Amino acid sequence: MVPVLKTGVAKTTASSNLAPSAKKGGFMSVKLDLGLAESFISKDELAAKRSKADDAYIKLPKMDMTGWLVPDENVLPRITKLANKIKSNSQVLISIGIGGSYLGAKAVTEAISGEGVEVVFAGNSLSSKELQRALDAALDKDFAVCVISKSGGTLEPALAFRIFRKALVEKYGEDEASNRIFAITDAKKGSLHDLAVEKGWEMLAVPDDVGGRFSVLTAAQLLTIAAKGVDIKELLAGAKKASTDKKCLENAKNYATARHLLYKKGKKIEILSSFEPSLQYLAEWWKQLFGESEGKNQQGIFPASVSFTTDLHSLGQFIQDGERDIFETVLKVEKSAAEIIIPVDDGNGDGLNYLAGKTLSFVNEMALIGTKKAHADGSVPVIEVVLPEITPFNLGYLIYFFELSCAISAILFGVSPFDQPGVEAYKNNMFELLRET
Repeated sequence: MVPVLKTGVAKTTASSNLAPSAKKGGFMSVKLDLGLAESFISKDELAAKRSKADDAYIKLPKMDMTGWLVPDENVLPRITKLANKIKSNSQVLISIGIGGSYLGAKAVTEAISGEGVEVVFAGNSLSSKELQRALDAALDKDFAVCVISKSGGTLEPALAFRIFRKALVEKYGEDEASNRIFAITDAKKGSLHDLAVEKGWEMLAVPDDVGGRFSVLTAAQLLTIAAKGVDIKELLAGAKKASTDKKCLENAKNYATARHLLYKKGKKIEILSSFEPSLQYLAEWWKQLFGESEGKNQQGIFPASVSFTTDLHSLGQFIQDGERDIFETVLKVEKSAAEIIIPVDDGNGDGLNYLAGKTLSFVNEMALIGTKKAHADGSVPVIEVVLPEITPFNLGYLIYFFELSCAISAILFGVSPFDQPGVEAYKNNMFELLRET
């Protein structure tokens, strides 16, 4: 099935007619619209290429590292229990991890406000300033540490954990410090696993059949998300729905297909844009997901991101008039979590009284529609992914949609979606230099 290509600008009102939430028995899936890419890819091209996406999907379950294809709800009781333990004795959780052990949890906790503990992320750089900032956020409060590393040997989180473990011992003593450490690592081996067993820390297993960038909806990152107070049951329910929803599968195949057709036409850079700043870290996770999965054998689409309308005042000029090797995927949110009505100004000194009584969300949507049209008119193909609203359920669905799209897309490139051989090059050089000093 090939999506109908839509043209023109949709008529928009200040409030969207959304289906009831999943909790109330209704459901509106994430939607895909290729309408503003139709002048670059035809229906016939889509149909021809789609058969290859169908073949790619058939291959996927036969590959290693595909445990994420069926979200595991069995982990919920254990994670909920540990999250409640953290919330009972801590004000701050230091979540230590890098890459796939960090970005997904950061994306979810930035997008959704929870009523749990404050979460501070550490171990995702080698910056002394950033680590000191994390220490300052924790030391004068009650805090716990969650360290996430399959091997335990990745340098950035390993060094951060060493420093925070020392801080815990100095503040609470060895026994209480051990009660405040949560290790998420390999179930059977590795330096972190062995240390956790020796010290008696609470442990969760990183699934053997799920790689880091596909691990948002596993024990690897759900403890951090749950401690923040986000409803992880709803998050997994959204992913579970996506895994059985034929619309999700069709949209994932169509998205992967459209991306490849645009790549073959010289569009080598994909820009993910959103008009909701709370989705900035979802874009960061998306960049790792697609970049690490596809960028192999001297090929692949380079993933970039922008946050609008802010970046329209910085990168907008380039997107509109710069090199035409880009295409754009707009992540649209139909319903805002808050509504602010623009007031009347008696003097109308700014000349904006024509907007009085309208919501800021309405203005934001008009900016989105105007930007899409401007970019398409400027020879930038525009794909739109539509999220009904930002909720745990919908976010779980969206995450699964992107994971599935990415896996299919990587197979279309002829590469494994689940390895990252190029990452080791810098590590080898770095460790050689460190051992020489």
